[in-house]
Amino acid sequence: MYPEDRVLVAYVPTPTDFSLVEREGWYRIPMSAAPKGLFAEYFAFYFGQAFGPQKWAVHAYAQRLGHELMTRRDLFPEEAGHLRASALYYKVQLGPVRYLERPIVSLHWRRVTFIHTTWDRFLSANELNDLFVDGEDYVDRAFAILKERSPDSNP
Repeated sequence: MYPEDRVLVAYVPTPTDFSLVEREGWYRIPMSAAPKGLFAEYFAFYFGQAFGPQKWAVHAYAQRLGHELMTRRDLFPEEAGHLRASALYYKVQLGPVRYLERPIVSLHWRRVTFIHTTWDRFLSANELNDLFVDGEDYVDRAFAILKERSPDSNP
């Protein structure tokens, strides 16, 4: 884990959805709603209202191992008649789920689908707004991306 590693915080609406992450080791994203930056090294999970006392907070994360494009029908064969059965989804394969000692809470309800951040911000965050904090103690995300994409000038 490096400070410049990318973390994608993703919304999880229900405990049933999160049980797929825990049991099966994958998370689904409709292709039509997918964010740029699916290539984050880690995925973190923001729990929705259905989680009761754990709602509106990030409690867990997992390393992204890869992803593939599939139809909803392939993801959920038992729901072959679903209205969106033919829709395309990214199936993001994940490593073991790890839990934060201290959840990253939202002090006010907010609609979150995805938040891009870096590992250093993620580790130091106490509340959701901290994921966006800039400062000299943190990795400059734009610089890290440009550096990652530039050709090595040293032979």
